[in-house]
Amino acid sequence: MKKQHWLVKSEPSAYAWADLLRDGETDWTGVRNYQARAHLAAMRVGDLVFFYESVSTKAVLGIAEVTQAAFPDATATGADAAKGWIAVKLRAVRALPRPVTLAQIKAQPEASGLADIPLIRQSRLSVMPLSAAVFEKIEQLGRASVL
Repeated sequence: MKKQHWLVKSEPSAYAWADLLRDGETDWTGVRNYQARAHLAAMRVGDLVFFYESVSTKAVLGIAEVTQAAFPDATATGADAAKGWIAVKLRAVRALPRPVTLAQIKAQPEASGLADIPLIRQSRLSVMPLSAAVFEKIEQLGRASVL
């Protein structure tokens, strides 16, 4: 099966890229949006995931990998538990040589395909799919040398 590509968002005060680097691996829990849950359910072991810090950083900082597909989210309790919320396990792979900011992504030409990604169109969505081409474009931006 072909690898899929994703982007997950987190507020740095809740769980930062530095936390994932320190921990090495984490359960990606706390997602309480039905569309984001569907994306988590579609993730497969080996899929690559961009880690995006929202709020203050507003940048893609690194790449993680799915190491365990969907399982029940242990943080869903009470009424939430009955809604079938799920989590996946992510492992830190590597930091991008330089962060790719939301402003950089928005500044890309329309032909790059970045203008249509959910990060731009559905800014509040916390888990989103990316095409392989878009993933590669963002990764290239993270490798680009500073002028």
